[in-house]
Amino acid sequence: MEEHYVLFASIIKWLILSVFVGFVVGGITALFIKLVNISTSFFYGFKYYYLFIPLGLFLSSLIIFKSSPEAKGHGTEKAISAINNDSGKTGIIVVPIKALTTIITLIFGGSVGLEGPSTQIGAGMASKISDIFKLKDVDRKRLAICGVASGFVGVFGSPVGAAVFASEVLYIGAFNYISLFSSLISAFVSFFVGRFLGTKPLITYFVDMKDFSNSVIIIRMILFGLAIGLISIMFIKFINFVEKMFKRINIYPPFKGLIGGFLIIVLIFITGNTDYLGIGGDIINKSVIGGNVRSTDFIWKSIATALTLGSGGSGGILTPMLYVGSTFGRVWASIVSGSPTFYAAVGMVTFMVTCSNTPLAGIIMCMELFGSEVGVYASIVCVIAYVIVGHKSIYPTQILVNSKTPSLFMDINCEVSQIENKVKINNPILEKPFDKNKKKSEETKG
Repeated sequence: MEEHYVLFASIIKWLILSVFVGFVVGGITALFIKLVNISTSFFYGFKYYYLFIPLGLFLSSLIIFKSSPEAKGHGTEKAISAINNDSGKTGIIVVPIKALTTIITLIFGGSVGLEGPSTQIGAGMASKISDIFKLKDVDRKRLAICGVASGFVGVFGSPVGAAVFASEVLYIGAFNYISLFSSLISAFVSFFVGRFLGTKPLITYFVDMKDFSNSVIIIRMILFGLAIGLISIMFIKFINFVEKMFKRINIYPPFKGLIGGFLIIVLIFITGNTDYLGIGGDIINKSVIGGNVRSTDFIWKSIATALTLGSGGSGGILTPMLYVGSTFGRVWASIVSGSPTFYAAVGMVTFMVTCSNTPLAGIIMCMELFGSEVGVYASIVCVIAYVIVGHKSIYPTQILVNSKTPSLFMDINCEVSQIENKVKINNPILEKPFDKNKKKSEETKG
């Protein structure tokens, strides 16, 4: 009976804490999203607003450089690092700085999303709440995960998927079950607070599956999973490559924003449009509901995002990945003569979760956003792409707990960024002859 008393008390404790975090983070995230919508609507009304992108990236980088280095990057990777390495401790200054620099980046056309800042804001507020209640490190870490889920759901509107994402994204090869209950409560509370305050999810669209052939679609899902996995590898490598190139430029860091902004302006003149700037929600929605998009949209969006973040812009990377995934899905649909809406919807979510190594969250998000049957088929894509992408991640601070296959020797319990060049093949067929020869040599010496 003592076990049940303790478990019951734990549920009550975390119910109270989770609801509190959900209310606070949900309200702040909703305010942040409204500020972004109002400011971008105003600035995008000017025809040549994008000519000031260099200034925007310079200001964003300068503010972060001077006041809060923690706010640098796309946000979620900093929250992951704080939870894994510092029990979720995050300076409260990161909350206003991250919100401000993201707004500055977006109003001038930087290609970023809202989910990264929202998750980092959520983690920062959860850390402050932990200070107020004087929580122990183990509880602080759990509450920070609640903050991540609460911030994530404010953008995507998928409460169960948000909770699973927050519990899954910390590690590769492990799931944080202990945080699932509290994350679910926080995510649902944040979701309803956001809806009450008038924010809307980035996209929800029911995909009709009644005309699909089950026998054919399974094969197509396998092929699509392979394609998503390969595209994810190229995207991660490209983002990392551009970031490294900017790091090698030995100048005052904020000046790199001027370079990145100028290159984005060049991209606009090359392509002849501004569809690759900002959040890109209109193009994502157009892809999923069957509107016309260009076959090269996913390539140009990847370049614009890499330049924005690599040169010092502030904002999330998951929303640009939704853009890349949905537009690539449309391209794939034309290749296989499939449903554009279906492949755009599945591609949108599966590409994002493949790059972040969160397949379970992807399956659930597809079910919540597009219908349960879509999620069933998307599960095949999620799992195959998750394996194909290997031990790479858009979040270098994720910790590898288990290798994705026993055929590889990996350095485990370390961040993804530390294992890039430490992969060894575990091939027992090749090892046996070596072991036998070594044994014979030892017997001869004896």
